[in-house]
Amino acid sequence: MSIVNEFEDVVRTSYPLAPRTWLELGGAAEYFAEPRNADELVALVRRCHEEGVDTRLLGGGSNLLVCEDGVSGMVISLADASFGATSVDGPHLTAGGGAPLAHVINEAVRAGLAGLEPLVGIPGTVGGALHGNAGSRGGDVGQWAYRATVLTRAGEVVERKRDEMVFAYRQSSLDELAILDITFALEQEDAEALTKRMQKQWIVKKAGQPMSHQRTACLFKNPRGMSASMLIEQAGLADASVAGAQLSNRHSNFVVVSDDATSSDVLKLVDLIRSRVAERLGVELETLLEVW
Repeated sequence: MSIVNEFEDVVRTSYPLAPRTWLELGGAAEYFAEPRNADELVALVRRCHEEGVDTRLLGGGSNLLVCEDGVSGMVISLADASFGATSVDGPHLTAGGGAPLAHVINEAVRAGLAGLEPLVGIPGTVGGALHGNAGSRGGDVGQWAYRATVLTRAGEVVERKRDEMVFAYRQSSLDELAILDITFALEQEDAEALTKRMQKQWIVKKAGQPMSHQRTACLFKNPRGMSASMLIEQAGLADASVAGAQLSNRHSNFVVVSDDATSSDVLKLVDLIRSRVAERLGVELETLLEVW
């Protein structure tokens, strides 16, 4: 029995991925699945592993560019509510890997748990945030990680304790297929004071980023001790563009795409910026944008 037939309730073929990403660009997935619970997810991943079908996990799509040719293999989304549950037990907050990071931050603040509020305004799921150790000037999400349950590409469910997890700037050791849930050890604080602090951080952060209605994504990691946006501006590229892809006039490390843009436009813009910054300033920029 084929994977499509075996999981006919959750697997679709030639599924367009563009609507699932913030940039809304790119082709289709050969197979696309939205499991309804963890057991169904594990069974699907094990079957793909047995058949030699490559698997990828699609989170919130905020830092993802899909190429025009699309993606071979199985793309899996944890959009079902069963993957986004949250719970609080004292200073510990546990969230499903598919939970929106914004929702998890709000739940923590509401419960009077401090630590995650500097991450306000960062899009995507909490699983994606932890995988890439998302952060801001106020800290990174990994510093609060206490325990994680992950799913390997072979379909094995494994628990990772704090001393088994390594976090660095915009990266982590959690490189398995999926983070099923994560427990944070946070600091108890007054909920009202936390709410006010989070609101101030939100206002400041949004003032320096592209407008919420725009199709946008952040392009590069900040090199150690430097700002990618400042380097781009110093290289004379603040208003750089390629066809339908242009750098934001509010933050030069963000690309904004128009209705006639293509994935190739974005890739050409990335290449232009990387080569020009390396040539003029001697700094190699590393992409934050994930390309499929």
